[in-house]
Amino acid sequence: MSVDDVRKVMEFLPHRYPFLMIDKVVEYETGKRLLAVKNVTYNEPQFTGHFPHNPILPGVLILESLAQATGLLSMKTLTDRGEDFGEYYLVGVDNARFKRSVVPGDQLMIEAVYKKDRRNIWSFSATATVDGELAVSADIMCASKASTK
Repeated sequence: MSVDDVRKVMEFLPHRYPFLMIDKVVEYETGKRLLAVKNVTYNEPQFTGHFPHNPILPGVLILESLAQATGLLSMKTLTDRGEDFGEYYLVGVDNARFKRSVVPGDQLMIEAVYKKDRRNIWSFSATATVDGELAVSADIMCASKASTK
């Protein structure tokens, strides 16, 4: 179990504002699952152009938050194993389902659950919920590339 604030998250993820979609990690089990938080605020740039009179968080950004959570899970797992995580890329999204709108003021609880990895391709099931209600679910595949340090 681990609780990481945004500074620790940024040690693993290369993303920065406005594309850093994880505010903190609230639970983590090596090689199993990760639970993270994304606080949705009205001052985020997408709300000026995405239904400005009825702002909703674009689904593609929710999928990005799921992908970032899977990246954190795999990178933290590799680090716990003493391995270098290098770079990490989204390579597939399957079975994406959007069940409810996400609006400013909502807090996304993002869960990534490890399914398998093989030849640097990692598979996960991931969900985003708001107040216990499913907002988005998807199967996410990412590829890791060894560091060239």
